Amino acid sequence: MKFINQPGVYIRGIGQLKVEKDSELSIREMGALAIIRALEDAEIEKVDAIYLGNMLSGSISNQQHLGPLVACEAGLKGTESVTLEAACGSGGAALRVGFMAIMSGLCENVVVCGLEKMSHSDKDFIIQSIATASDWEKEGSQGETFVTLNSKLMEMYIEKYKICPDSFGMFGVNAHKNAFTNPNALFQKKITLDQYLNSKYISGLVRLYDASPVCDGAAAIVLSKYPAIKNRPQVKVTASASSTEYVGIADRNLPLAAEGVRRSGQKAYEMAGITAKDVDFFELHDAYSIISTLSLEAMGFAAPGEGWKLAAEGDIFLDGKIPISTFGGLKARGHAIGASGVYQAVESYLQLTGKAGANQIKKDARMGMMQSIGGTASTTITHVMMRE
Repeated sequence: MKFINQPGVYIRGIGQLKVEKDSELSIREMGALAIIRALEDAEIEKVDAIYLGNMLSGSISNQQHLGPLVACEAGLKGTESVTLEAACGSGGAALRVGFMAIMSGLCENVVVCGLEKMSHSDKDFIIQSIATASDWEKEGSQGETFVTLNSKLMEMYIEKYKICPDSFGMFGVNAHKNAFTNPNALFQKKITLDQYLNSKYISGLVRLYDASPVCDGAAAIVLSKYPAIKNRPQVKVTASASSTEYVGIADRNLPLAAEGVRRSGQKAYEMAGITAKDVDFFELHDAYSIISTLSLEAMGFAAPGEGWKLAAEGDIFLDGKIPISTFGGLKARGHAIGASGVYQAVESYLQLTGKAGANQIKKDARMGMMQSIGGTASTTITHVMMRE
């Protein structure tokens, strides 16, 4: 087989919580529960390190220093535990550090957990807190939010490629259809294209169903030097790559080229020894429909100006050429910021092991790719996973 004996890191176990609008659990309890579930699934009791992905706990929950807090709550006092922050890509950043810890030989087993508790009575405060991941001097302090910034990208795209603003509708339809059968999703309801078209505009041409929601969630994954327990499919992370781009959109020469996404993806392709044609599904960072479009183009699944066609023509569905958001994605499973990248890893594992149930893609899933993005594609972290 073409990809047998690829170097990489094994996935031993997974754990996740249902994404909610307002979890009754504290952030330490959320993280600890996800970790305990992942360790139980992996059938191990101890790990060498814990890597947490989180962006907002310090500002929204007044709680920094999550590492020892969550480790002790999970019964792992004494274990190395640190927090990684890369804005909305924080979960992917934690996964990358876990991957590197094992590949370097310093660790044999680690647990990666993404967690975010965004419940807060002041919604404007949440929006402003998230906006700190923009270029604050040039964007956030001038009143820009991620809704307005993504609206600008969408308007640029529509103007450059002369397409109808309605062209992005099937991204939301697909996400909600897949979330409907995901018991851990926030929005378990289907929408029609007409509902998308009739939904309100929240900024410029960005409709309600183009944007991901504010929510709470936690997920965890155990990575190991050693294969999974017997009688289970063996899944490896075979590539991990990260790239940056100017944080401020106005500083970029080609903002619609998503050059940070492309660079990160190309590194991952080369590391895994694959091309876009080898990828069976793509868990992309669909926080906004325009980011889905740009990511599909930057990763080589569509030509510039044609990423939206993959959605419009059904190629992103579970039975399509390149399924995306297979459990609802950030749009409908929910975007609990620091947790999103780890939810993607959990969902990719379920696809590759044939345990996705009603959300299983229709072709035999052997190669999956996931991407975590911080800001408006200013940090991009790409991982490739494969079933041996």
